Amino acid sequence: MGRGRPVGTITRGTTGVNRLRRADRWLLAVHGRLLRPADDPLVVDLGYGASPVTTVELFTRLGGGVEVVGVEIDPVRVAAAKPHERPGLSFVLGGFELPVPRPPAVVRAFNVLRQYGEAEAWHYWDVLRAKLAPGGVIVEGTCSETGHRAVWVGLDATGPRTLTFSARFDAFDTPSDLADRLPKTLIHRNVPGERIHAFLTDFDRAWAAAAPYGVHGRRQRWLRAVDRLADSWPVERRPPLGGKARWRLGEVTIPWEAVG
Repeated sequence: MGRGRPVGTITRGTTGVNRLRRADRWLLAVHGRLLRPADDPLVVDLGYGASPVTTVELFTRLGGGVEVVGVEIDPVRVAAAKPHERPGLSFVLGGFELPVPRPPAVVRAFNVLRQYGEAEAWHYWDVLRAKLAPGGVIVEGTCSETGHRAVWVGLDATGPRTLTFSARFDAFDTPSDLADRLPKTLIHRNVPGERIHAFLTDFDRAWAAAAPYGVHGRRQRWLRAVDRLADSWPVERRPPLGGKARWRLGEVTIPWEAVG
């Protein structure tokens, strides 16, 4: 186990039931191969907040055979989470140094890096990547208070690999409404001349062009808009990252290199 002072800053701690359901669903679909019980996988939920509810939900969704450790920098929050411990689920005091018994297969870090500067966010991405087990991944992102709008980055040991947008169909007016959930490494770059701004602008145009499909519901409009967007951007079209099965859930994933 790690020793010394936890690395990082205490977050606001806001959380809620099912707030991270969208990210968990994606994690299981895309990276479920990393969570085979025979491999003794460790999953870290970094900065779970004032309540351990989303860590408990993650543990439940992953099923048996996967160890989950919630890591929090606030000792009061850790003490409050301790009664929720059970075999395979524990809570420890710590930060980006990840005081866990072995390299994790997965690190989930949501709504943690928004309080840092862009350079710091890049730095902590590097810190976490260096701690992964071989083949491991990081899912780092932010979401709205209800979890109905979210954006996250998938990273591995080589760096950021994917960028995923996810929303309930009644949680936005235009796709660019998700811009306020962009990761810290992109949110200040959502300005004319930057690739992320161009992507969101084109997504809004595709959404507007797909308006006639709205008579069949917002899901059908979304499907048509994403299909149109894929004509000019490298939207993931194949499972497990893409395709209509994921688009129907209100998801769109693109390679990080397209906008990063």
